[in-house]
Order: sequence, then structure tokens, then C-alpha cells
Amino acid sequence: MSLFVGGRAGKLAIIIPKSDSTRDPKGNQVGFKDRRNTVTCFVGGVPIGSGHPIVVQSMTNTDTADPKSTAEQVVALARAGSTLVRVTVNNDAAAAAVPELIQRVTDLGVTVPIIGDFHYNGHLLLAKYPACAAALAKYRINPGNVGSRHRDENFRTIVQVAIGHDKPVRIGVNWGSLDQDLLTSMMDANAKAAAPRDAKDVYMEAMIESALRSAALAEETGLGHDRIIISAKISQVQDLLDCYRRLAARCDYPLHLGLTEAGLGMKGIVATTAALSLVLEEGIGDTIRASLTPSPGGDRTEEVLVAQQVLQSLGLRSFTPQVTACPGCGRTTSTFFQKMAEDIQGYLRDQMPLWRERHPGVEEMKVAVMGCVVNGPGESKHANIGISLPGTAEDPKAPVYVDGALRVTLKGEEIVPEFLAILNDYVESRYPVSV
Repeated sequence: MSLFVGGRAGKLAIIIPKSDSTRDPKGNQVGFKDRRNTVTCFVGGVPIGSGHPIVVQSMTNTDTADPKSTAEQVVALARAGSTLVRVTVNNDAAAAAVPELIQRVTDLGVTVPIIGDFHYNGHLLLAKYPACAAALAKYRINPGNVGSRHRDENFRTIVQVAIGHDKPVRIGVNWGSLDQDLLTSMMDANAKAAAPRDAKDVYMEAMIESALRSAALAEETGLGHDRIIISAKISQVQDLLDCYRRLAARCDYPLHLGLTEAGLGMKGIVATTAALSLVLEEGIGDTIRASLTPSPGGDRTEEVLVAQQVLQSLGLRSFTPQVTACPGCGRTTSTFFQKMAEDIQGYLRDQMPLWRERHPGVEEMKVAVMGCVVNGPGESKHANIGISLPGTAEDPKAPVYVDGALRVTLKGEEIVPEFLAILNDYVESRYPVSV
């Protein structure tokens, strides 16, 4: 099964109306949000820009020189919902392995655009390994890491390779690896000014200048205006918001969002959600990544699920049916409803690869699993399908609501499988099989 089939989509610079949406089964637009106008940049056939859905991307943490393990992780990320996947290309072995890596991914039935991440020696590797340059869907360039004495020359080399292979680039400025020559010159100029600005403000402006000057140099070299995506990643939430507001006001390139080095566990998830939500709610951002640090041996796909949930919670895109469940209180001393909510959410996610192909629109479905009579019936009526389980000392019965109306009341030991059967029937009837 191919998860994405991309075709050649042309190179015209197109200004698209400010919107991002998905559509319900009847074709009605849902999740509309005003977005900043951008040109459209195609990455391996995936359109990036304000007229298209915001794209989730991720990055492998395997050694790219090991094409087998890297291909397996690329496939896992793609199957989790990552529309683009980036891999490190840091040395000769990694560059030489890229064509095999991409062939392995294809052999596993997945066609996902794979992006090469270059630092320090990208100009050398791309020139030395043309098969790598041809196989990748996009090159990521960090202007702060392309050299010092020959910075512009090295940057132009990468851009010329991109032009020769008809590839777009992402100019990715990072707070931790900013062009020090540019920063120093701007700090010196600020120090001599009659009314010097705060140093942090100058630092922020240097990030934006680095990105925009690099984009201008890329275009001077011959790269099309619609073949550039920009990012300016910072590790602090409010700084990220400030930086992207300024950047968005000064260009019409598509922007990639991400809180860099977001961190571990709860901190990383919360900080990422806060940062991305603030920027996205202002209509800024065309592709996103949740840069989470996984636990040792942890599942890399978590970052994909977090990014998807941010977009879905904001009403920008839908990826999987959502389960509403109450947090529990003294009225729900049994953990039965908690376990049921968890099982149903897992069941929905497991079914999505099949449902997505067979039942367009099912990702919009809302399911409620509630634990007592206080909010249970009401929340269940608001969902497409919901069940209100009995709380402590309540009658041992569980009314099931479908599209706001009571369908049946379940009792006994088979509540979970009976509810899942009703859920499956609802999907089959509400979201007709696509032809």
C-alpha cells in the first residue's frame, strides 16, 4: 500500500487565498482558518503553502549510513502520518547510502518525500554524490553552518546543485547556530547607534536577516522564488512567536515551524504545543515539526502524533477520530471508563490506515466515552457516537447515543465489544466506501 503518491506538479509561483481546510463527507469546508498568503513550493509532489493543508514532518534519529534501519524508521514515521521525513546527511557514508535508503522505503510500499539535512559539508557531499542529490526531495541548508571564509561560495554550490536537480531548499536558521559574522556586525552597528536596541532584539533581527539574505542569494544564483521554504527555530516559546511574526511580515515564502530542542516528555510536548498553537492561530505556518527528545528506546513516531494533535485541536486539520473522555472524579471511582476510553482511542488509531482509504471523512468523527450521569449524556449527544457509563452507585446501564439520539442502552459484561460493533456499523453507514 502506498501512503503517498506524488506527481510532478510544476514550478509556477502561485498566490493562493488564505485558507487551510479539510472537507466533510458532503464536501463542506471545515476547519477554516485565515492564513498568511504565500507562494506554493512543491516538495516531491507535496504542495507547501497557504492554499494547502499544513503539513506534518519529522526526522529520523538513526545513522543514515545504515540504510536498512533508517528506511524502517522512515516507514514508521510515514505510516504514523508524517508527510515529509528528513534524514541526516553528514558524511560520505551517509550520502552514499541515500539512494539505497530511498529504494528500501519504496520496496516497503511507502512513497514519502525524503529531505536531506546538511551542515558544514553539504556543498561537498552534494557535488560528490550526484545520486544522493538526485534522490532527495529537498535540501535543508543552515546558513550558519556553511563555512566562514567561503560562506557565500559554499551556499551557492548547494543552490546550484538544487537547481541542476530541480529540487527546492529549506533555509533553516537556528538560534543555536546563527551566522556569527552577521550577528557580530549587527551587534557592532547597534552599539554605535544613538539609541541602541536590546541585545536580544538584535539577535532576533539577525536570525531574520540571515534567512532573508540567504533566500535573496539563492534567488540571485537562479533558484526560483517558489522553490524556497524558510524556518527560524528558537527554543523559547515567546521568542519563537516574536521571530515568526517579524519573518511572516517580511516575505511570502512558506514557513516551517518548530520549537527547536523542545525537550523530553511532558515539557517537550507542552512547550511545543504552546509555541506552535500561538503561531498557527495567527495564520502563520505551512509545515510543522514537534522536535521532541525521545526517551532511550522510545518511539520516534510520538513527535508525529503530537504535531497532528496540535493541528486537530486547533481545527486546522483532522487525522483521526477524536475521543472525548472525562477526567474522572469521586463519582467515577471505577477505572472502567478510563480503560474503555483508552481501548477505543487505540482501536480508532489502529483502524485508520484502512478507514482512511475506504471511508473518506472518517477522521472528522467524534466519539465520547463518559464516566457518569453528570455530563455523560450531554457530551455523548454532542458527539457523532457516544456512551455514558454508570458512575459509582448509578444504575448499571450505559446509554449509547448516535448523532444526538439515544440508540440503545447496554448492560452486562460485553459493553466494550458491543459498543465497538455499533461504532463499526456507524462508520460503514455514515462514511460510505469510496469507489
